[in-house]
Amino acid sequence: MLSKLQLLSVFFGDDVVYKIYLRSQVIHKLFETNPELDINKLDLFHLQFTQSLIDLLRKIKKNNETNVSLLFDEIQINNEMIDKLNDPFYTEANFNLEKQRQALKINLSLRKLFQVLSDNSTDNPLSKNINAFSSRFAADFFYTITPELMEEITAYTNKDVYTDEYATIQRKLMGILCKYDFKTEFYCGLKSGTHVAEVYKFVDDSRYFIYYPADSLFVFLDITKIANIDFSNNLSKKEKLMHELKDKNDKLEGNAAAMKSYMPQEISNLLADNYKKISDISFLENISNVDVQANILKSMLNTDLI
Repeated sequence: MLSKLQLLSVFFGDDVVYKIYLRSQVIHKLFETNPELDINKLDLFHLQFTQSLIDLLRKIKKNNETNVSLLFDEIQINNEMIDKLNDPFYTEANFNLEKQRQALKINLSLRKLFQVLSDNSTDNPLSKNINAFSSRFAADFFYTITPELMEEITAYTNKDVYTDEYATIQRKLMGILCKYDFKTEFYCGLKSGTHVAEVYKFVDDSRYFIYYPADSLFVFLDITKIANIDFSNNLSKKEKLMHELKDKNDKLEGNAAAMKSYMPQEISNLLADNYKKISDISFLENISNVDVQANILKSMLNTDLI
């Protein structure tokens, strides 16, 4: 019985539990070395007090392990979600790679659009799958703006644009594109509801324009209109969620470590009182009082404290 109490004292790492174990050893040894003492009192002590204490500690241990198991189940679920979110198809690294490819598609499309307009051709100047980029990355990497702002930055007048069957572009924008040899780079993506827009910047000039896929539209953008966007926050929604889940798992693991050997304060107070009782120099004279302590321990088994 003492060996069971010793294991429980090691499990909880609680000073009071360990002191009770040591004191119980002393009491046990006292009876072994003093044959004149009534051995029935030792049996009573172990039966009433030690066993009741072991039962109580085992219940706490079992409840703690159940709670820890629930935490690890949550950690496992979070890890499975992280694995699903960690799809390289949607990572920031892949987005950075694909936006370079998209810029090449836009530049080639604009160069071809210039030729089509010049030759009065009926060819489609837009690169194949040019709108796949927005479809793929808008939800996670494009910045949200109001519908009013989206409408404002995509507005144009008919007299200021070239239009063919496949695309519409501002006349002045086409002139600037020709001047800088169609060298532009992706700047950012914008979204408002189901509407998206891609913003591009001239490599050798501090001017910007929009590609609006819904209307195959290219128009200049006054960059000050989106000056309130926080471009430092460039993590996708999925990556933000991954970071949140990883942080949560770190906290859950810390909680699990603490919860494993958690001892309710009311129980700690009770055990401290028990220790004082069995440490009293007159304990043997009043060993019948162990029934009172044992009954208190047993009552704890049926409370909501554990």
